[in-house]
Amino acid sequence: MRVFLAGLSIVAGLATAAVTIPAKADPAPDIGNWQSVLDQARGQTVYWHAWGGEPRINDYIAWAGAQVQERYGVNVVQVKLSDTADAVAKVLSEKTAGVDDGGAVDMIWLNGENFAAMKRNDLLFGPWAEQTPNFAYVDVEGKPTVINDFTIPTMGLEAPWGMAQVSFYYDTARLDSVPKSAQELLEWLVKHPGRFTYPQPPNYMGSTFLKQILTELVEDPKVLQQPANQVDAEKVLAPLWGYLEDLQPLLWRNGQAYPQNGASLRTMMADNEIDIAFSFSSGEVSSAIEAMELPDTVRSYVFDNGTLGNTNFVAIPYNASAKAGAVVLADFLMSPEAQLRKQDPQYWGADTVLAMDKLPADMQKAFADLDLGIASLSPSERGTVLPEPHPSWMELVETEWQKRYGVAE
Repeated sequence: MRVFLAGLSIVAGLATAAVTIPAKADPAPDIGNWQSVLDQARGQTVYWHAWGGEPRINDYIAWAGAQVQERYGVNVVQVKLSDTADAVAKVLSEKTAGVDDGGAVDMIWLNGENFAAMKRNDLLFGPWAEQTPNFAYVDVEGKPTVINDFTIPTMGLEAPWGMAQVSFYYDTARLDSVPKSAQELLEWLVKHPGRFTYPQPPNYMGSTFLKQILTELVEDPKVLQQPANQVDAEKVLAPLWGYLEDLQPLLWRNGQAYPQNGASLRTMMADNEIDIAFSFSSGEVSSAIEAMELPDTVRSYVFDNGTLGNTNFVAIPYNASAKAGAVVLADFLMSPEAQLRKQDPQYWGADTVLAMDKLPADMQKAFADLDLGIASLSPSERGTVLPEPHPSWMELVETEWQKRYGVAE
């Protein structure tokens, strides 16, 4: 089913867990009185709608849920999504049906176009995020994307819980050198056809690859910080479509089939189907090596002129049934303990949103002592972090890509 949300086209599917809509509404918690929030949250069940395509992330979410249950008496159920837009569509359908209380979705892992759509259509509870205790540790000064989601100010309507930056990876046992720009990638594929691919948009990794190429090829990248309808979008996108005309036939299976997601890319690397892949965190590559999903000769790198970076968030729908419980869960996700575990490649390998100089001394030491893994890039090795385009560009690129290259799933 396809629904339209104030100009944003969303494909609605089914989550992997069934959710019963509670009948009783949860009054808005008083975030300024944290003890009252904890009291209200105790005994609640939070249905957290989160992408479920990565086992390590699912395990981390299960750990966080267990911690919140033990400490605060809040139960957490992960509703595993294949596409975050499914949860957005659910909230929209409830609003359309007049279900303004007791909604089925208590918290969503999201960013970019999905946040922009929910904010634009008044589908979010808040502001709340910046009033929680652990937000005090967030690196607002050094990581401005923690309060600006794909150019859209968050205004306390979502809480940051992870940083991400595109990095590529390859097996040093198979390749001596790698392409470090969009043009070099195309030239490399001419000599090594079929040895690279990307997930099919609208999978976020596939869409991110397209935005990475667009950002590199566009004449003035600043134009991407504006809404697409305020500029000559056809002219801006022309270099991307020209590039893809040359790239597509050189992809794995001649661009006639695509992997499902980032986990599928890792499997293809391990099975020697491709030579170069990419991720939103070099730490995830180290984590895969730790889990013996990739050989220990795999290493990460970035393009010479930089790669896209952003923050991922959790948000609470306006009609959530367990608002207080969701706030408590989100606050825990920003805690130094939860962020430390998340950055550990044994468990996930995602970069923290926290500022080290704001942490207690023992937690600063714990982060400093953390072994980030053999394939993780240090901050100095990550190069320039390129800003994400305005969300409208992602919507437009995905729609046009489907018309030109989409294949039936």
